[in-house]
Amino acid sequence: MWAAYLFTVISVGGAVAVITNNAFWTAVSVLISQTFLQLVLLPIIIVGQNVISASQDARAEADHITLTTLHAINVQQLKMLEQQRAMLLQQREILDLLQKKGISMPPIESGG
Repeated sequence: MWAAYLFTVISVGGAVAVITNNAFWTAVSVLISQTFLQLVLLPIIIVGQNVISASQDARAEADHITLTTLHAINVQQLKMLEQQRAMLLQQREILDLLQKKGISMPPIESGG
């Protein structure tokens, strides 16, 4: 916020110098606005952009690691579900064979 106040003071001072035809203050305001602002504040802005870019890169890397981990977990869950499906098919075949031999299993009541 202090930079906004500084820019306002420079622009008001420059406007007053131009209106009053004061060559010295006009030169000072031009020197400050062209030299100081360009040579000092623009590199600060560039450094700020680099800091922001670095934090965005770090966030993207963290997101990539998280998504890769979630994908691995998902693949593992799918393998487990496929194994459970194979077990259920085996159990179904066993129950069908028992039924063919005349052996029936009592129904399982749900506890919920």
